[in-house]
Amino acid sequence: MAKTESAAVGEETELKKELQRVVKTILEEDDIGLKTIEATRILSNLAELKLKKPVGIRLDDTIFPEKFKCPLSGEIMGDPVVLSSGQTYDRPNIQKWLNEGNLTCPLSKQVLSHTILIPNCLVRELILHWSKERGIALPKSYQDVDGDMNAEVDRIYLNSLLEKMSSSLSDQKEAAKELRRLTKTAPSYRAVFCEFTDAISRLLSPLSQSKVESDPGLQEDLITTVLNLSIHGNNKKLIAENPVVIPLLIESMKFGTIETRRNAAAALFSLSALDSNKFIIGNSGALVPLLELLREGHPLALMDAASAIFNLCFVSENKAKFIEIGIVKVMLQKIKDGIFVDELLGILALLSTHHDAVDELGDFGTLRWLFQIIRDSHSERTRENCVSILYNVCSKDLNMLMVIRAEEIKKCTLAELADTGTTRARRKASGIIEKIHKAFPTTQSLRK
Repeated sequence: MAKTESAAVGEETELKKELQRVVKTILEEDDIGLKTIEATRILSNLAELKLKKPVGIRLDDTIFPEKFKCPLSGEIMGDPVVLSSGQTYDRPNIQKWLNEGNLTCPLSKQVLSHTILIPNCLVRELILHWSKERGIALPKSYQDVDGDMNAEVDRIYLNSLLEKMSSSLSDQKEAAKELRRLTKTAPSYRAVFCEFTDAISRLLSPLSQSKVESDPGLQEDLITTVLNLSIHGNNKKLIAENPVVIPLLIESMKFGTIETRRNAAAALFSLSALDSNKFIIGNSGALVPLLELLREGHPLALMDAASAIFNLCFVSENKAKFIEIGIVKVMLQKIKDGIFVDELLGILALLSTHHDAVDELGDFGTLRWLFQIIRDSHSERTRENCVSILYNVCSKDLNMLMVIRAEEIKKCTLAELADTGTTRARRKASGIIEKIHKAFPTTQSLRK
């Protein structure tokens, strides 16, 4: 039985409401695969009502291609965006229209209230789905129409997202998710971001105005965006020198989801690649929360914290501060527990060049344990770091050299490493043996 006209209208209204709900979900969530299929089903049902013929879940070749074409070029859209009039166009074409000074919608002739272009995620996913089913190649997103359009596109859209940071909480969360996505996937967004006046302060304003962890999801998106931005070399100095950033990263290492805490540590690692930033971070109060992340031992956060600590320890002042707050003891325990042995021994080797670390590393039990690791380990990196620690310890304490001498006489561990280790390991092992012979001339030759 055919539907009455009023029933059809009612059904169409309900479908449109359902489509709005699905679109909202797509915009808010990262995993949109199933929701895209659901949106396709709804659109198919709407098409069936309008054309009065059955349409299945598979997109109909005769219906949808026109919907996927840019009204300006007549070509399938590679980067569909919505104008303030509500019409969808391919970004390069509508951007060219706007760059030419036009302030109206090409189709509706409506005067535009603004020229911000919003990605039409639903249409983009539908085009991808339709093209994949048919093996059709899509045009690349952000095609360069007139030379420097990409940078112009980035600035317009980025500014609209930054403006939302001073809007409602829902706008902030929506913009933060999009900024996190864009700065992860598109290097061009990372490159132009800091060209905006107070861009970093605007980005982080929602966290600066309240407790950093008051909205864990928003906090995670914004801190991760900072991490993404820090990857670009030109951003490192600007980000680290912004008075807001490092204090927020420190707080985010203490409070937030584990993803937030590890990404805050990873951001410090990225920023510390710049030598001047090593001093800024070292003087900021970041060392204690970094060590605490290491102590807690969550596998993901531990690695990011360890990477940041390693970089920071290339500055002597930072080494001294880490040693003062107990890093050597924490590291030794983690290594004895078999956790990230190679990485943490590398940090200990770096710390052992500082005189304040020698007392803790020069414990008799620790020295014998380092010898045992050299004998048992199959990792050249581990063996190299262990002998480097032994070399640094015995260079600063004759008593420790006596302990090392006694151990070497019994096991010939260093003599064997001097023959079989890496170039650096052989050099350090030979150096220790020479020190022993120089300090104790009567010692029988320790070389094989």
